[in-house]
Amino acid sequence: MSVREAASVLVVCAHPDDETIASGALIAEFVQRGAAVSLLTATRGEQGEVVAGPLQSLVGTPQLVAQRERERDLACDRLGIGERLWLGTPPARAAGLPPRRYKDSGMRWLRPGLAGPAADVGAQALTATRLDEVVADMVAAIRALEPRLVIGDDASGGYGHPDHVRVHDAAVAACRELGVPFAELALSPTADAEWFDLPQHLPTVTDALRSYPSQLTVDGADLIHSGGQRQRIVTAVGLVVRSNGTASARS
Repeated sequence: MSVREAASVLVVCAHPDDETIASGALIAEFVQRGAAVSLLTATRGEQGEVVAGPLQSLVGTPQLVAQRERERDLACDRLGIGERLWLGTPPARAAGLPPRRYKDSGMRWLRPGLAGPAADVGAQALTATRLDEVVADMVAAIRALEPRLVIGDDASGGYGHPDHVRVHDAAVAACRELGVPFAELALSPTADAEWFDLPQHLPTVTDALRSYPSQLTVDGADLIHSGGQRQRIVTAVGLVVRSNGTASARS
């Protein structure tokens, strides 16, 4: 099966805004093709920087969590995403376990464009949790939603953020257990990538990005992150199938 033919797709990501920044155009394309697109987000992005301005007062407060939750819902509405789950909250929670919130693990820049682990990671952080618990919750989410394809970051997490890497590892393990194809996002064409060039979805992605005033600013065809980094809005992306849907026992 070509990934383009998937009738239902689950996008998995670490923080609110990841789904729009990395794969917003791809999501809009699947929605336009008639696919049911759902989203699983692992954390609320509590450790994220906030754009300079009136929302900066939310840093370190519960109100930042509420803000980021609202932003994600608005972006999902604008992209056409249907089901939206939080990892650790039923149905994205393993049976028999009480609901929990995975917290943002934070990060630090090792060099421009490459992130690494934060110096201080809280006990409730996603990366401080045993991988098998994260995988079990991912399995529960996939069973509940029954997607024909799961999409997420590559093994590097896109730019090295520890939460992105953990979500990738959990998604790969869960998909292998359930026999569901997993496809990694690729930002440059490769021989094994199915490539999507989607400039027609720039208006939709731009609108969705504007749902995140705490995290970024849109400037024409660019977005400016809270830390000041400027990035071209992504409208061309590839998918590389890393798990072909063959079930195997969890290691």
